[in-house]
Amino acid sequence: MSTLGTCNTTNRHVLNWVNEMVALCQPDRVFWCNGSEEEKQALTEQAVAEGVLIRLNQEKLPGCYYHRSNPNDVARVEQCTYICTDTEAEAGPTNNWAPPKEMKERLYALARGGMKGRTMYVIPYLMGPPGSPLAKVGLELTDSIYVVLNMRIMTRMGDVAFRQLGSSEDFNRGLHCLLDVHPDRRYICHFPRENLIISVGSGYGGNVLLGKKCLALRIGSYLAQQQGWMAEHMLILGVESPSGEKTFVAAAFPSACGKTNFAMLVPPPRFEGWKIWTVGDDIAWMRPGADGRLYAINPEMGYFGVAPGTNARTNPNAMRTIARDTIYTNVALTPDLDVWWEGKDGPPPQECLDWQGRRWTPESREKAAHPNSRFTAPARNNPALAPEFDDPNGVPISAIIFGGRRATTMPLVFEAFNWVHGVFVGATIGSEMTAAAVGGLGQVRRDPMAMLPFCGYNMGDYFRHWLRMRKRLKYPPRIFHVNCFRRDAEGRFLWPGFGENMRVLKWIVDRCRGRANAYETPLGWVPGPEDIDLTGLENFTATDLEKVLDIDIEEWRRELILQEELFLKLYSHLPKEMIFQRELLVARL
Repeated sequence: MSTLGTCNTTNRHVLNWVNEMVALCQPDRVFWCNGSEEEKQALTEQAVAEGVLIRLNQEKLPGCYYHRSNPNDVARVEQCTYICTDTEAEAGPTNNWAPPKEMKERLYALARGGMKGRTMYVIPYLMGPPGSPLAKVGLELTDSIYVVLNMRIMTRMGDVAFRQLGSSEDFNRGLHCLLDVHPDRRYICHFPRENLIISVGSGYGGNVLLGKKCLALRIGSYLAQQQGWMAEHMLILGVESPSGEKTFVAAAFPSACGKTNFAMLVPPPRFEGWKIWTVGDDIAWMRPGADGRLYAINPEMGYFGVAPGTNARTNPNAMRTIARDTIYTNVALTPDLDVWWEGKDGPPPQECLDWQGRRWTPESREKAAHPNSRFTAPARNNPALAPEFDDPNGVPISAIIFGGRRATTMPLVFEAFNWVHGVFVGATIGSEMTAAAVGGLGQVRRDPMAMLPFCGYNMGDYFRHWLRMRKRLKYPPRIFHVNCFRRDAEGRFLWPGFGENMRVLKWIVDRCRGRANAYETPLGWVPGPEDIDLTGLENFTATDLEKVLDIDIEEWRRELILQEELFLKLYSHLPKEMIFQRELLVARL
């Protein structure tokens, strides 16, 4: 076995664990990553030579590359994702559970000799700004060069992590083995008590970029509960007024429900002088500050975004961000080595290769890009990246926004009456399923706080943790719910969405600042038609706004029955406050 790169740590805990995994997986080579630009260039060239990446048209897309995953490996696989705790009750009924000892034996049997003839890459990475009290160190061992290059974009990868770690043993251990990428041998397993992740049999980003959903949310949420902070599936953005006043909000939407678009929102012409700053598009780690407010950091360094539907109208900042130094996965490839996907600007190409490498034309029945095709792009490319992005203390959060994709029932926006009511609102989010998860498109499922697939312990205890956080906060954020996807009887969207969501966001900010009106409804505080600025919004009147804000009592009675289904599932661990809030809503209706 040969060693490549330079091991820039003397941490015995790191060295001992790497040696254990080398003995288990038996790679031919071990490559220690340092995160340098020279290393990136060398590994990229190697990935192109091995056919893992295709170099795109460097005049059109400088520094960009293309990757196709195995057709059986294109999304998160919740049925193969496990939380391995001592008891099944700790994991809860919404997670797949397995006993740690038995699962580890099964995984080690699969990994044994699994890297023979291959290279094991040792990836040290830091989640969060260096020096932040919330920053966490991880170590991922992988035999995928694609994973290395993506982790370099998504995290602060390299020696910066070893500097943060020092001689401590407090780091996440992550092992990833590609094996033969067969669905029958695919497991993504989390061992919260050991701060350990083992992923085998997959090459898809959400399953194998272990710093992302695995550490940042599943392990992170468990650590947060133990240590008194919050790990949430939330974007973070700053709203700056023409006078320079900045207000930061965090928002939770299920995957592929416009989260990245909202994080990178560009205000319409009516809001000249206003700015939206992106702190993060997917994950927020939040802790109480000394001043009694809630402070958030984005632990990531890049965006792993859904490509289809992204264009200059829906998300101009994303299009600027992905124009260079980006890895595209499972989109379509044009003859001149450009990329295309459904919903991209301009007409479709007359001919291209689809995400599986097959010839595609506009007459083809199947889509050219996979519905869950992705881009991995550096946050530094974002022209609206917040100046506070690297602040180790984070940004103060004034509002938390929950939302989902609902064609009916949910109004455009409402504000919860208080923190406990807001937790109930977040706990009862329902959203139509998207292509980001394997399953039925369009089905409405409960996704509390957009965390159902990502919470690393019992969801009932997770709600209790949210309720307890209120006691740590002197000035808790206000909590809101939004739904920009409501449709009329003919199936047309009632609200224009995209940049026009600035109008809703401004009402939310003004509510936080104590300068906007609302009226009380059974659901919460709702703006009146005069409270949302419609100036410059063509073909949309105050009457249209009333429709999108309307609350149908009969629809809500049906909604309550659907909400009860999840609560019954969690009943043994469900905080009484959630039951009381439901009864109060029933009474108000």
